[in-house]
Amino acid sequence: MKTSTIKALYQAPLGTLVLLSDGHALTGLGFAKNQETATEEDAPIFAETRRWLDLYFSGKKPSFIPPLKPQGTPFQQKVWSELLNIPYGATTTYGAIAKSVNCGSAQAIGQAVHRNPISIIIPCHRVIGADGSLTGYASGLDIKQRLLQLEKASL
Repeated sequence: MKTSTIKALYQAPLGTLVLLSDGHALTGLGFAKNQETATEEDAPIFAETRRWLDLYFSGKKPSFIPPLKPQGTPFQQKVWSELLNIPYGATTTYGAIAKSVNCGSAQAIGQAVHRNPISIIIPCHRVIGADGSLTGYASGLDIKQRLLQLEKASL
């Protein structure tokens, strides 16, 4: 039985975010690519996610994570789970994640990170290149840099 996806919007300081849910857990979170409209805004998961985002964008580290249900391969799930272990305000490298999940390819890690459907909460923006450089981010390197600056400023 296929569950339907419901959608809500959140006006973040960096742009409009699109929130997706199956009605129980967050299944997607990302910056809107164009004019988006919401299909459902009253689901409790959206209220909880907005509360998390309000704290985050006010420069506070949220003490909870809303229920998450990202869809992906077992390998992607493993990588995304590892991303949740990156401390607020810290960064790590693709190579370090590769070691922690016992994967010989930082490139494979990069591909899994790129497919993260729940940005910000699953903090793919905290992954940087081995040389300390900012590397790809689906919403652009400027957004990645601003997210990292927001976190570092509040430590």
